[in-house]
Amino acid sequence: MRATRFHGRHEGTGCQCEAPGCTEAGEFRAPGSRSAGFDGPGDSRWFCLDHVREFNAGYDWFEGMSADEILAAQHPSAGWSNSSTARAFRADAGVGGAPRWADFDDPLDAIGARASDIRRRAAGRMERRAAVSRFSPEERDALTALDLSPDVDLRALRRRYSDLVRRYHPDRNGGDRRHEARLVRVVEAYQLLRRSTALA
Repeated sequence: MRATRFHGRHEGTGCQCEAPGCTEAGEFRAPGSRSAGFDGPGDSRWFCLDHVREFNAGYDWFEGMSADEILAAQHPSAGWSNSSTARAFRADAGVGGAPRWADFDDPLDAIGARASDIRRRAAGRMERRAAVSRFSPEERDALTALDLSPDVDLRALRRRYSDLVRRYHPDRNGGDRRHEARLVRVVEAYQLLRRSTALA
């Protein structure tokens, strides 16, 4: 989709004008039913030039707002106050467990909280990478064979080994020998890991 400079035409959208009965190409974007917010630009509608002009002439961004809400929305810091009903930053704009923009009166506090959250997640990733890097490639394969995470200790290793031996040993599962190859791999993995200096 290519925007033609200066007049907002988007050629090649493949959309038809959404005005009833119009068969022209929809090359001009207009706001849809979901307004723009922190998570994105909202929905769009597409019109031909004549109908987008008609739409714009009758469009009222403040529709449904009281006089106080309109005044608050026009304030330079609109959207930062928890009590504000301005559309730009709503309380549900938080993503995942990250701090929500609407929880802060000051934009700089919001940015600082987001940065702290990003640093905390990065530190967690670094810790996980450090835990993995203390094992050799063979030891990492052994961890995978035992379905263990890199933060395992000797006690958890022994417990996991015991569980798997009970599951796969023919004496423990009614003489079923279909899992012998898996049992051999479990024993080899355990023998390698129990001598690992990473678990010492």
